[in-house]
Amino acid sequence: MSGHSKWSTIKHKKAALDAKRSNVFTKLAKDISVAAREGGDPDMNFKLRMAMDRARSSNMPKDNIERAIKAGTGENKDGVIIEELIYEGYGPEQVAILIKTATDNKNRTLSEVRNALNKNGGKMVEGGSVSWQFSQVGVLEIEKSKIKDEELEMIFIEANVNDYKKEEDGWVVYTEMTDLQKVKESLEIAGLKVLTAFIGYVAKDTIEISDKAQESYEKLLMALDQQDDVVDIFDNLN
Repeated sequence: MSGHSKWSTIKHKKAALDAKRSNVFTKLAKDISVAAREGGDPDMNFKLRMAMDRARSSNMPKDNIERAIKAGTGENKDGVIIEELIYEGYGPEQVAILIKTATDNKNRTLSEVRNALNKNGGKMVEGGSVSWQFSQVGVLEIEKSKIKDEELEMIFIEANVNDYKKEEDGWVVYTEMTDLQKVKESLEIAGLKVLTAFIGYVAKDTIEISDKAQESYEKLLMALDQQDDVVDIFDNLN
């Protein structure tokens, strides 16, 4: 299995920057609100629990989390409905991109995402033009552990994960969507700290691009990342 979340990758590379950015909590709050539409009790709504865990890992204040939940359940009575939309596009040298958004205004989000793509060497395409190149999976980010790699790999295998890869500051584990909660619990019982768990996309096949195109693509990612409505970005880069 290959492919990755660019949001996640960028996040680790510029963690200090992220801590200062005002729109991080905005993104996380929208993700929580979308999840809370399926129920405001995290014990009964695993999607909400994942979104809350992700927010806590970014040090989002408890009050912000609670407001986001109420926005999703309709308790705040402001009439604003946050919904999840995925846009498809291509970047430099035909990098396939899925852009996950959470928005209360489809027209605004569509315009912002399209402009970010057009101004940075990318283009938006119709739904289905890119998504067929990806599979939807469960993704877990595991904190770096003192457990030896060989033992960790055995833990992953016993937890019935599909694939895993080592990164500089930990591991990324992929699983079937339906197994995400069970795998998360198994890894935590084994003594591992799960930083985030979410539903993501991985490319069925990956590509490589030139260094020049990589520089352009990183500018595109930053432009998309600056949009409050953009929650995650997935691509087919190797």
